[in-house]
Amino acid sequence: MKTFEIFLGTQPGLEPYLLAEAVEAGFPAPQAVGGGVTFEGTWEDVWRANICLRGAARVLARIGNFRALHLAQLDKRSRKFPWGEVLRPDVPFRVEVATGKRNKIYHAGAAQERIERAITEELGAPVAPDAPVVLKVRIEDDMVILSVDTSGEALHKRGFKAGVGKAPMRETMAASFLRACGYAGTEPVLDPMCGSGTFVIEAAEMARGLMPGRGRSFAFEHLVGFDAGAVQKIKALGRLRDTELQFYGSDRNVNVIGMAGDNAARAGVADLCHFTPTPISALERPEGPAGLVIVNPPYGARIGKKRDLFALYGSFGEVMKTRFSGWRVGMITSDRQLAQATGLPWLPVAAPVAHGGLKVTLFQTAPLG
Repeated sequence: MKTFEIFLGTQPGLEPYLLAEAVEAGFPAPQAVGGGVTFEGTWEDVWRANICLRGAARVLARIGNFRALHLAQLDKRSRKFPWGEVLRPDVPFRVEVATGKRNKIYHAGAAQERIERAITEELGAPVAPDAPVVLKVRIEDDMVILSVDTSGEALHKRGFKAGVGKAPMRETMAASFLRACGYAGTEPVLDPMCGSGTFVIEAAEMARGLMPGRGRSFAFEHLVGFDAGAVQKIKALGRLRDTELQFYGSDRNVNVIGMAGDNAARAGVADLCHFTPTPISALERPEGPAGLVIVNPPYGARIGKKRDLFALYGSFGEVMKTRFSGWRVGMITSDRQLAQATGLPWLPVAAPVAHGGLKVTLFQTAPLG
């Protein structure tokens, strides 16, 4: 089977966790690069990456490249490219072009127009703004690099969540932060500011062995060579595990608690998840073994006044120290001062991660004494 470069995208700063997941999933010789992970693989690897990987935001297949120094050359080489090996003449497509000023071709709009026209005239596929297939073209040092987005909707859209709270954490980021905290599906997880339940549901799905892409469709279904039978086989490899573990989410907002419960039911983990409308001050340690407390509290000026936040973080730290002996804590915040206000013994931190226009950092503790 012919191999080609496959690019798994993620938020800058989360590459090490996606790399670890790709290695664990058995993809061939993956390597971390800026904004993701690459490896040489086949279309079967593309399908499996979309269905199985929790930390990937999208999966791009690099289908080829050629040199072009001006628009006429771009037009000519685009017409010669074997689009029919990947794109179907009956499926609408669109082209997105990214180009820098250092290239001879720097006008992205003009390049997009030439490539779209070449494909339509040579292959017969129509262009549409809401097309299910997107060709991503990068022009770099006069090389035209062609990739097809095989995911379609971003992969954090697992297909189970109807409701989300304020400033939600994407499922793909939540999965990577869980991995960064050493979570592997073998301990309980508690989120005391759980919003719509993202961390709790991701952790419960991991414990049960559910594949993140089991309930949604993908752009690769519209490409040449898509094999529905082979994709079903990949989905069938998801081994459901019995687990005694329980997962806990609480929030002072009663409305989001109902939403979180509904989301867990749609994901098939309602029996593992317990959501309660509880303020931080009333939080109690669950019965059973110690595990991981992970929290993405409000931060910055967007959601609350800073003074109130210091009190909230201080209260959280106090509850952790007095009631959660033996548990580890992971906290995502954009503000180091707020993290220090918890009084928790934070370990050295890794690189910050872009999230919603801010840079956030994961703070972690060892098991609390």
